[in-house]
Amino acid sequence: MPDRPEQFVVPNLCTATALSLVVLIAQLLVLVLWVAGDDISWLRFALLSFYVQWVSLTCAGALCVMRGWLARQRLVPGALTSFLIVMVVVLLESILADRLLAGFSEVPVDWLAVGRSNVIAAIIGGLALRYFYVQQRLRMQEQSELQSRIQALQSRIRPHFLFNSMNIIASLIATDPDTAETVVEDLSELFRASLNDAGNQVPLGDELDLCERYMRIEGLRLGDRLNMNWQVAGPIEAAKIPLLTLQPLLENAIYHGVQPRAEASTVTVSVQVDEDQVKVRIENPLPEAGLRGSSSGNRMAMENIRTRLQVLYGDAASLEAGAQGDVYVSSLCLPARPRESV
Repeated sequence: MPDRPEQFVVPNLCTATALSLVVLIAQLLVLVLWVAGDDISWLRFALLSFYVQWVSLTCAGALCVMRGWLARQRLVPGALTSFLIVMVVVLLESILADRLLAGFSEVPVDWLAVGRSNVIAAIIGGLALRYFYVQQRLRMQEQSELQSRIQALQSRIRPHFLFNSMNIIASLIATDPDTAETVVEDLSELFRASLNDAGNQVPLGDELDLCERYMRIEGLRLGDRLNMNWQVAGPIEAAKIPLLTLQPLLENAIYHGVQPRAEASTVTVSVQVDEDQVKVRIENPLPEAGLRGSSSGNRMAMENIRTRLQVLYGDAASLEAGAQGDVYVSSLCLPARPRESV
């Protein structure tokens, strides 16, 4: 399969943060030009500041306006076009500044000053584009590594769950074929989800449907020992969540909370959705001290989910888990809307 051609990515210069950075870099350039010049006066400093900031912000605005079109170009054409845009803007504004200083008189254009401005702009612009290119390569490499890691985490369905499910299907084929068919459908949906694109965000209702399928299979295995209490409130149809985020939390609740207990246990799933956030709280009983196994698998699952959330949402999402009294509580909070690409 041929490699996908690299796309040129122009940084989003339309944000206040990016513009602040442009202003700061431009002012540092002003200081260098001011100190390096023969006339170190406040008037020259003010004129240099006005000119350089004017040119820098105009170039940033031009790249911001052209960002959508440039993003569809391949790497080399996109980089060259961006460089030419910067050079054309600097050339036009250098000529305009020369005419303003001359009072639009008959004095010829000082092409030496115009050329000096363009040489400086070419050097700074070339360095900036090279910086963006290196940053793009690093970002692509990091994203590739993170996507591979997320895919590995997302695709992990415990082998003994598969074996138990197959045993359930085998035992039901003769006695209850309809239920066996339902288990096959539920299991196929779970595996289809595990093979989906890493980091794919799906409607919250679809994620809850997968969780219900998983719990139905576990309910057949555990029988009366497992009771579910679903509490869902808010506009779940408008919220989205990373695929297979809740299922591992329920898996932990089953294997570390319900399975070690002989008596009936209840797993409570509370989902609260508002305009900005999705809040999920999962409670399961703690087994007796003598029946508690190693929590390393529990911690690994939690860290896996935290890694996915960190990649997709940064600090906007959180996952907390721990014992509270006689129950183990997992609390998840994340934005209700998909994260936009940057």
